[in-house]
Amino acid sequence: MGPDCNSNAENRRNRLAEMAAALPRTPGVYLFKDARQEVLYVGKAKALRDRVRTYFLPSTDLGPRKGAMLDKIDCIDTVDAATEAEALFLESRLIKDLRPRYNVLATDDRTFPYLAVTVRDAFPGVFITRNPQDDQFKGARILGPFVSSGALREAVGVMQRIFKFRTCHLDIVPDDPANRFFRPCLLHAIDQCSAPCADQVSPETYGEDIRRLLAFIGSQRSKVLCELQEQMDEASATRDYERAACMRDQLRAIQQLDEREHDARAGRDWQPEVTVFATDPAASLRSLNRLLGTEASIRTMEAIDIAHLAGSETVASKVSFIDGRPFKNGYRHYRIRTATNDDVQSMREVVTRAYSSAGTGTALFPDLILIDGGKGQLDAVLEQFATMNYQPPLVVSLAKRDEVLWIQDRPEALKLSRTHGGLKLCQAIRDEAHRFAGRYHATLRRKTLLEGDGPPFGNSTGDSASVD
Repeated sequence: MGPDCNSNAENRRNRLAEMAAALPRTPGVYLFKDARQEVLYVGKAKALRDRVRTYFLPSTDLGPRKGAMLDKIDCIDTVDAATEAEALFLESRLIKDLRPRYNVLATDDRTFPYLAVTVRDAFPGVFITRNPQDDQFKGARILGPFVSSGALREAVGVMQRIFKFRTCHLDIVPDDPANRFFRPCLLHAIDQCSAPCADQVSPETYGEDIRRLLAFIGSQRSKVLCELQEQMDEASATRDYERAACMRDQLRAIQQLDEREHDARAGRDWQPEVTVFATDPAASLRSLNRLLGTEASIRTMEAIDIAHLAGSETVASKVSFIDGRPFKNGYRHYRIRTATNDDVQSMREVVTRAYSSAGTGTALFPDLILIDGGKGQLDAVLEQFATMNYQPPLVVSLAKRDEVLWIQDRPEALKLSRTHGGLKLCQAIRDEAHRFAGRYHATLRRKTLLEGDGPPFGNSTGDSASVD
């Protein structure tokens, strides 16, 4: 390549860098085109200027495939989006329609994730899947494929805070009397699911939320906002204040989507001191999902720890995390009845008591159960679950000494880097369970000392549902 060619390439890159610098810092989709206006590549960004500029920095190394693309780019087009989630769905549609040559992986429909909405169900569910041809999705509304499974999971989490759809695989029959006795999962407790499983919402109201969700995914944000405003005004005029409040909450949630820390968390009873263990819970969850190879998002996690009292009595704790953050309403204490200084038997008792409702089909398991211990504790817990009618989705254990992760159905432990986000999140919930059990241990020890020779637990019986 002669000096003139080098000069022309440098001039072209400088021109493109200037075009990128003039883009707005708003969500959207960018399209790289060649001199014939053929689309080479489609990408999404939460801030168009910041993302597109990175392609044309002298220090950027895009690898051989995208590096070759840079020599062909002649101009940049963009399409604005109201939110990052909207940009994700717009990117997917454009890639599927245009099939740009440098989005080659995304055009492989068998490799990338889809979003399935089971619209034929009385209470449609929303699921991420890599196999939309599966029989369970027959007749479902299929969206995608999507480039990034992590971005799709995050977008689904954002939309669930607004439209409160279910992501569980329960077979829910409307007007079934048993629904009244079903205990909803933790997502209902943090107002991210309307709990059709427990007769908390009618099929008609739930269906309206799904319809608005699909309109929102279809980039009809302004239409959804107008419709919600009209329905809120109508409900208020007829003094249906509960419905009006629901419409108001959805309106506010959509309007605030551009705020990175959505205020749906502002009123939650998080325990902030624990979050120092995982400074970016969303990134840690993505790492954990990749590590475990799970198709669905891991959102609800619970950890169990055993503690000994005065060398003879044993207590246990169960703590709950949602979206990588502690949820104190899900914390529980247990007084072990069947074992003394036997961690394995204590674990068997705790999982039986903690998940007895899930074991009879009247409640849901969390997405992941974490046991404090090694392979022996994990095997014992899995054996105990095998005696129950229902099985949890995933059980892992984390051994303190070597910090290795034992995973259900895998013969070898995983030894991860101490900086691995998924490991740090598991350590956070394990350490929180240990702290919570230790605090209960100290409380009961003080009570024993105050009561002298009396029973170490006083006269109280049953599980402590107190929250730390």
